[in-house]
Amino acid sequence: MRSTAPSRPPRAVIFGVAGTELLAEERAFFSEVEPLGFILFQRNCRDADQIRRLVSDLRETVGRPDAPVLIDQEGGRVQRLKPPHWRAAPPAARFGAVFSVDPDRAIAAARLNGRLIAQELSDLGITVNCAPVLDVPVPGAHDVIGDRAFGTDISPVMALGRAFAEGLRAGGVLPIWKHIPGHGRARVDSHRELPRVDADTASLSDTDFTPFREIAANGHSQLGWAMTAHIVYADVDPDRPATLSPTVIDQVIRGAIDFQGVLVTDDVCMDALTGDFADRAAASLAAGCDIVLHCSGRLEEMQAVARGTRRVSEPTQLRLARAAAALPKPSAFDVAGGEADLERLIAA
Repeated sequence: MRSTAPSRPPRAVIFGVAGTELLAEERAFFSEVEPLGFILFQRNCRDADQIRRLVSDLRETVGRPDAPVLIDQEGGRVQRLKPPHWRAAPPAARFGAVFSVDPDRAIAAARLNGRLIAQELSDLGITVNCAPVLDVPVPGAHDVIGDRAFGTDISPVMALGRAFAEGLRAGGVLPIWKHIPGHGRARVDSHRELPRVDADTASLSDTDFTPFREIAANGHSQLGWAMTAHIVYADVDPDRPATLSPTVIDQVIRGAIDFQGVLVTDDVCMDALTGDFADRAAASLAAGCDIVLHCSGRLEEMQAVARGTRRVSEPTQLRLARAAAALPKPSAFDVAGGEADLERLIAA
């Protein structure tokens, strides 16, 4: 294994991998490029022992046993770990439905669900979850968010998103708030094309930005990461999506919302972005993102992304260290009891 005390910061990028085992060319590439971390998808997940080996091998390539390993485990239709090996976690909207009847019970359920997911992830060595979704869908929006949101009103989104993240953190897993500054008005799927939101900034501030601003105002932005939205907010920057816009990042995300944590891009493979992968990566870092996320596992794309990235900056190092230092040490947790309690809480 390589030295666990690298002499220089890692590269400001997180990469996916092709399959369930590392290929020789992937090992060589990661060892040379030294990405900050990695992300897993369903294609990488066969069973628990296999995932543990893959996670260990990934970290070995960069010589950092604490290298972040990410996954999307929201629940519902977005979960990479699926039955029969893992629990089918409810979608966020299920908790929103309970909230409409009994907010306290819904909050307890969301927190417990986050804790259960954290236990599943930490048992595999996965340390960062790309959740919760803090988007507030509006009528007519594309269903790419849909039941991934905790509700269509601000109150359940804020309360349940915060509770879910608290459960993740209690289990030793960092949350990623997404998709900042808000994906709820998008009328097309940003995986396939670039959404454009024409609402004025005042309206966005009163709705879309509010859950993220509340998280930041209560100190939670220091306790996790946030993922950008590949969306043009025309009243702020008519030409560039948030991921690539210095104006949106400076004035809205770091400014009006006051998010001061780690800012990671949504997947730069998505068709909302165009152009060479090196240019996409370089533009997102130049705009103010801390970390580039590339998920496809295609080596030729990763090579291009690497050319467009740099080493993690000093401000980003401080943000990463602050989030890691604030993560509590998990206490003992009764998984079977937690699953039974969750079923009881969301049964009605």
